Amino acid sequence: MIFRQLFDRESCTYTYLLGDPQSGLALLIDPVVENVDRDLQILDELGLTLHSTLDTHVHADHVTGAWELKQRTGARIAYPAGSGSTEPDCELEHGDVLQVGSIRLTTRHTPGHTACSATYVLADHSMAFTGDTLLIRGCGRTDFQGGSAEELYSSVHDQIFSLPEDCQLYPGHDYRGRTLTTVSEEKAYNTRLGNNRALPDFVAIMADLDLAYPKKIDVAVPANRQLGRPTDPWSALMRDSAGVLQAPAEWIGEHFELLRLVDVRSEDEYNGPLGHLPGSELVPFPTLGFVTRSWDHDTPIVVISRSGKRSNQAAQALENAGFGRVASLEGGMLAYALRPDAPAHAQPCAPVAEAGR
Repeated sequence: MIFRQLFDRESCTYTYLLGDPQSGLALLIDPVVENVDRDLQILDELGLTLHSTLDTHVHADHVTGAWELKQRTGARIAYPAGSGSTEPDCELEHGDVLQVGSIRLTTRHTPGHTACSATYVLADHSMAFTGDTLLIRGCGRTDFQGGSAEELYSSVHDQIFSLPEDCQLYPGHDYRGRTLTTVSEEKAYNTRLGNNRALPDFVAIMADLDLAYPKKIDVAVPANRQLGRPTDPWSALMRDSAGVLQAPAEWIGEHFELLRLVDVRSEDEYNGPLGHLPGSELVPFPTLGFVTRSWDHDTPIVVISRSGKRSNQAAQALENAGFGRVASLEGGMLAYALRPDAPAHAQPCAPVAEAGR
């Protein structure tokens, strides 16, 4: 079997390529959309044709490359059953076998990180791909997407630790540069699940993690439930630590015609050295609540300020007032004015736009 372990720097995701040299067919486990060109180049160099992609679960930290790979190669999309994903070519139940040439992978349902998480095991039990269910010396979080510490504990002990001691385990991520582990290693050294740790202790550990809100969850989960198919442009925006959607200048340039640009600075700032975005309307922050009373709550709004502080506050106020799509210009005009690649239609120091657009 041809085997490659590939890495995504941003999310620390591992993508696994398994190829059958006799048939020339291959599959990819957990592909990442930004790495599709890389993956296709490697397949071409190895003389392989992509037969299928399969994901271990609905990811919250990256968007799967499954849909893009299907458009470019015709590869079938396999997803774990119960993912809620729209129309995969194959939904894999517990015990189902996916065969690509001579490669046979058996699906083991391993919920806990998410309700649909799966582990894929080679027929000879020499290798298993555990996704986020079991990581090297750790495990995936259990506090969203139907996660359960109790279920994860059972999944690991019943479906993964039951494999042969020398079975090589390949996780969905690693943040310390480690590439693989074995059943025997994790039984002995896994800091959360190893060394015969009892269920109540594990549940207490998971309840006390106090992890940050996943950075890309608002983008990744909806996209992955559509198999990585491009979705509403608004879903590409990410929230900052305060929960405010941030709109990069490039994104505003791409979707300019769809947006209402609201500058909440003072009039002097609006006409000052930093300039303003063409098409923006001046609504000083103290007047925001009064001016916006009659506005359509469904129109996408991007709020603009000097550094982003006031626009973040304004975005939160508009969301609280019932506006459905509100974002803040990331970094404000201070950051924007420093960009050498600002869109031509949105350069600083343009003529003042009329308010009340």
